[in-house]
Amino acid sequence: MTGTPSPSPSLPDLSFLDLSFLDHPALLPAFVEENRPRATGAGLDPHEYTRVTALLRSLHEWPEACRAAGRRHLTAADRAAAEGRTVSAGEAYEAAARWFHAAGLLPHPDRAAAAEAAVEADEAMRRALAHLDPAAERVEGGSFAGWLRRPTGVAHPPVALVVPGMDSGKEEFHAVAGALLARGTAVLAMDGPGQGVLAATSAPEPDYHRVVGRVIDALTAHGGVDTDRVGVIGLSLGGYYAVTAAAHEPRIRATAVVSGPYRLDWDALVPFVTATLTQRCGTPEAARAFAARVDMTGLAPAVTGPLLVVEGGEDRIPGVTNADVLADRAPHAELLLVPHGNHLLGNALADWLPAAADWLTARLGTPSAR
Repeated sequence: MTGTPSPSPSLPDLSFLDLSFLDHPALLPAFVEENRPRATGAGLDPHEYTRVTALLRSLHEWPEACRAAGRRHLTAADRAAAEGRTVSAGEAYEAAARWFHAAGLLPHPDRAAAAEAAVEADEAMRRALAHLDPAAERVEGGSFAGWLRRPTGVAHPPVALVVPGMDSGKEEFHAVAGALLARGTAVLAMDGPGQGVLAATSAPEPDYHRVVGRVIDALTAHGGVDTDRVGVIGLSLGGYYAVTAAAHEPRIRATAVVSGPYRLDWDALVPFVTATLTQRCGTPEAARAFAARVDMTGLAPAVTGPLLVVEGGEDRIPGVTNADVLADRAPHAELLLVPHGNHLLGNALADWLPAAADWLTARLGTPSAR
């Protein structure tokens, strides 16, 4: 496993961006509650989440509160590692990575701090895997970075790419990676352009299939996994990226989309989303142009392989047309609808994740785990 990239030394000047909505008194409790299922679905302890967020007086304090929680776990991890308690150290480093990642969920004006938190998350995850899965390997190129993990006892396994979304990164979806590994599939949890550790040095890429193509090339050269059996699971905006890849990249055998956007309407999006996209893209014009590209209408007929669309019935975001439409328009699509699920279905993991992992495993031709 290799070292960790550093934040960009020259982040774009976005002082023009109006983030006054962060000061709205009703937004703090709404943001905390809206992100509670996402945080717990990502593996944060729900009681700790309550303790950390209860102390917030403003959303401006969110990033530092999350980083402080990450540093507490980092201290515990260092202590456990020094005492030879390998599993405890790995679990604490993993918890630190989750908290550092959570610090970046907000379109906060301090983008340098957000870049630092992403690097902290990446480094904490490296240290976690060194203790919990020493065989994990860094696979990276100019437009992607991720951790390749292989299932125990499976020779030359197929591989699934776990693709994050707008404000997400590879440290968020531990449960997804774990479910696939347990079923005999290797996993590359990745950051692409504008995501995770690469957010400070790149903008989101609507032609994400080019990124996925380079990832598959890198995995083929790397060896140890079967790149004739590649699956992709994309979450939130990552669902659009996954469909783009499936429509253009013939090496993808099966695709799953979780809470993906079928289409975005810029003028109807809430300020939280437009501000986040503007920060990630660099200018309002670039963000608007990117949002206009997020449209699966022309892609759906081209996704000729197996496709699973996972949707939550309570997932309603202004300006976002949900991907359940895709299930009617792609040739070989299936819909898994969880009526009580919210965005990313962190409040309903048991209702979709085992079924989705089984579905993807079967399409990749993987025997179930031991």
